[in-house]
Amino acid sequence: MRAVLTRDEMRAADAAALEAVSHETLVERAGTAVGGAALRMIGGAYGRRVVVVAGKGSNGADGRVAADMLERRGARVTVLDASELGNGAALPACDLVIDGAYGTGFRGSYAAPVSPLGALVLAIDLPSGVDADTGEAAGEPVCADRTVTFAALKPGLLQGAGPERSGTVEVADIGIGFVTPRASLIDDADVAALLAPRERGVNKWTNAVGIAAGSAGMEGAAVLCSRGAMAAGAGMVRLGAPGDPTAAWPTEAVRMHLPAEGWSGAFLEATSKCRAVVVGPGLGTDEAMSEEIRAVVANAPVPLVIDADALTALGDVSSARTLLDKRSAPTVLTPHDGEYARVTGSAPGEDRLAAARRLAAAVGAVVLLKGPLTAVARPASGAPDVLLSDAGGPALATAGSGDVLSGIIAAFLARGVGPHEAAALAAHVHGRAAMLGPAAGLVAGDLPELVTRFLSGYAAEARSGGHDG
Repeated sequence: MRAVLTRDEMRAADAAALEAVSHETLVERAGTAVGGAALRMIGGAYGRRVVVVAGKGSNGADGRVAADMLERRGARVTVLDASELGNGAALPACDLVIDGAYGTGFRGSYAAPVSPLGALVLAIDLPSGVDADTGEAAGEPVCADRTVTFAALKPGLLQGAGPERSGTVEVADIGIGFVTPRASLIDDADVAALLAPRERGVNKWTNAVGIAAGSAGMEGAAVLCSRGAMAAGAGMVRLGAPGDPTAAWPTEAVRMHLPAEGWSGAFLEATSKCRAVVVGPGLGTDEAMSEEIRAVVANAPVPLVIDADALTALGDVSSARTLLDKRSAPTVLTPHDGEYARVTGSAPGEDRLAAARRLAAAVGAVVLLKGPLTAVARPASGAPDVLLSDAGGPALATAGSGDVLSGIIAAFLARGVGPHEAAALAAHVHGRAAMLGPAAGLVAGDLPELVTRFLSGYAAEARSGGHDG
């Protein structure tokens, strides 16, 4: 996992570092890291033209160190004082602009100088004008091709306008230590670390998943959720669905038909040997269905993923908390922005980390807030309390992709991963699988096969010793 430090956490880390080394030493290290990145971007220094926009703070000092380094190597460097440049001022012709106007402490609106046509832009710590915590970008902030940030990632580089404004982000270690951060970004190394291979003696029930999904006309939700679970390692899927009996359900899923009312007891009995359960995708939102969903939520004795229509069945935050307090096993809620607003009464806002934390604390469950930056918060104290995934991108904005994600989460829960980690790991795997698909035209039905392909490189399981009895 990669550390993500807020503005306040970074300020505390800087203060602690200054007890061991001088401010000048840190500036020298940071400026040298920036200078190295600049050299890589423009392929050397001799004869290159570089403009450094330097503010009054540490970022400006870092930029001046980088300027000296590049000048010594033969670059023609111009250093401009950010405070003397008018809003949207035009910069002189150059090959590279180094943005050191403002850093993590910036708040407000900023109109960045206009870079000359063809010039690359390198931002120090984060693009000037982008809020370090939320990624908000009022005015016309810097739009960088690359950003060198120090010690750890910042939330504003991952959410809001930050990803579009930051370009490729490089984390430079300049000797600033920090305690375990409250937020961390999941990466590929966590797949092997968190997802153990299935053991030699497993059978189909060892990692079985129960799913209640897919009313008439919405059978696809049940199919996609089931296939997602199977692709992520569920040994068996027990699917309860009220949909059309003649629909083409997954061959491998063991299906039971759910009547319109009174099905929760039979479903819970049928999934009693499962290790995790999903409820909600495509079930419908009428009151009779919502009542059955609430019965499953209250009584399922295993880890539970609450998705889609089941989120609507929870009602508002107060009703959701009352219902979820009846549970003895872990629970994961998977709202997108609209579902979040229906439960809480307001949209998540720019700061997705804070939004996920608020709902997790309010309902006492793990909350996976879907979006370009997926934030997974847990209600318990301790760090990290938010795990992040930035994998996937716009390709996942397609109908049914969330159903696949719910199945993956359930499979990881059934394989023994804790609820916080299972949800975040599933979001990462889901996104990375999407990146293996077509550049355009990805559909949710493509994802299960891509999930299997991605996981095969990290969680290869022993092929002997298991049986289906």
